[in-house]
Amino acid sequence: NVDGRFESGRDSLITVDSFQNYRRNLNTDTLEYFNVDAIRPEKVRTVELGYRGILWERLYVDLTYYFSIYQDFIGFQIGLNAEFDEVTGLPVGGIQPYRVSANALENVTTQGFSIGTNYYFGKYTLNGNYSFNKLVSGEDDPIIPAFNTPENKFNVGISARDFKILGSKPRWGFGVNYKWIEGFLFEGSPQFTGNIDSYDLVDAQISYTTKFSSLKNTTCQFKLGASNLLNNEVFQVYGGPTVGRLAYFSVLFEFNNR
Repeated sequence: NVDGRFESGRDSLITVDSFQNYRRNLNTDTLEYFNVDAIRPEKVRTVELGYRGILWERLYVDLTYYFSIYQDFIGFQIGLNAEFDEVTGLPVGGIQPYRVSANALENVTTQGFSIGTNYYFGKYTLNGNYSFNKLVSGEDDPIIPAFNTPENKFNVGISARDFKILGSKPRWGFGVNYKWIEGFLFEGSPQFTGNIDSYDLVDAQISYTTKFSSLKNTTCQFKLGASNLLNNEVFQVYGGPTVGRLAYFSVLFEFNNR
């Protein structure tokens, strides 16, 4: 760290667009070069507003809004390093691509809000939440911000506890949750940048709790569930593997000595 900088930057990198033009005509005069300054720490100022409370003794509401202004927002730039023969115009010694961390030239702003609700009726709970996130960077700013966040997503679900099945004791519980995530541009690296499609998932679990008569104040809970129950194989990271169903079974013992 020298004078608030974390790396030395890069000089005389070739822009990707101009190199593509060069490949068509092998004219080195069409190559465009740029420098990347040493990176500086990112600074942010944020304003948040929110409300949290219970309405009509049954509805829990949690609202949040934020607005952030980033100075020296950290993203990255992509460039090439190469030397060329003056006679043939062909590269000498190979071409080296670089993905260089860089600061935005202008302020970058992000804003978003979320709303979460729980509605309680008897032994059941309806829940849902929605979130919105948006990044705005300068149109002429050369950095790739790599925000990698969906603009819209929501989930809704229902859960219950201490209910009966076929006349049994009220020791059963369950939860079902549906998620939807809007597609977004994932900006990772030169070879791993592309669109993630919108996708949805269903999570579910069921549980049973019992008490041991021989062990006072001891309970045992059995839980069976799955994330992405319907095995909807989706990409969450561009260039990564698909993510499918994850099933689980757990046993939880609770001891109370009081």
